[in-house]
Amino acid sequence: MKIFSKTDTGRVRKANQDAYFAGRIADSAVFAVVCDGMGGANAGNVASQNAVRHISEYLIKSYRDSMRADEIEKMVRNAVISANIRLYDMSVGNAALSGMGTTVVLAFIRDGCAVIAHVGDSRIYLVNDEIKQLTRDHSVVQSLIEIGKITPEDAKVHPRKNVITRALGAEENVVVDSAVMSMSEGDTLLLCTDGLTNYLDDSDILNIFRSTDIADTPDSLVSKANLNGGGDNITVVTLTM
Repeated sequence: MKIFSKTDTGRVRKANQDAYFAGRIADSAVFAVVCDGMGGANAGNVASQNAVRHISEYLIKSYRDSMRADEIEKMVRNAVISANIRLYDMSVGNAALSGMGTTVVLAFIRDGCAVIAHVGDSRIYLVNDEIKQLTRDHSVVQSLIEIGKITPEDAKVHPRKNVITRALGAEENVVVDSAVMSMSEGDTLLLCTDGLTNYLDDSDILNIFRSTDIADTPDSLVSKANLNGGGDNITVVTLTM
């Protein structure tokens, strides 16, 4: 597995409220987690950083080489649920952190089997000869698209395009979407925050993958998002078989 990553504040925001971790957990297993925090003052930073730390530590302590794919999926979901409880308790216990939350996307890959999970509107894509979004945005505009009220093009400029319907830490309980899939040689999982996808279309992302060495792809994606406006923090992690 090859792992490359990049995070950037962007051209508008004063602070980076994104956080991520990516690394190897065993000889044959790797994982990555990406979070996009929200909340006043530094609460977004607190939410994203604590979520990444808690989830990473949970996975490292819980993983065993003997686990089946369904057991890994359960572990991944429990890691996210545990982080939600942690963040919620922090926000309830500290007025300065009230209302904080974060998105999360998580991928755990072992021997060509990938488990993915997410909450919010950060995304995971499968990229090879094509690009396919594997996650469904938990957002107001995605709900409006699905009931036919607006088009995907409308969503890009909709006044509520940044409003999400699920977040880690926002409520005592959270619903985590997860899936198990197989990966082939040359497949890449792209984990990213909306600072990338609000400024690059899927075709833009695919073109950069096609024209750039995988080691340089995160830098190229971030640079293109900044060139197109850079109105938000940008985080990109690639995991390539």
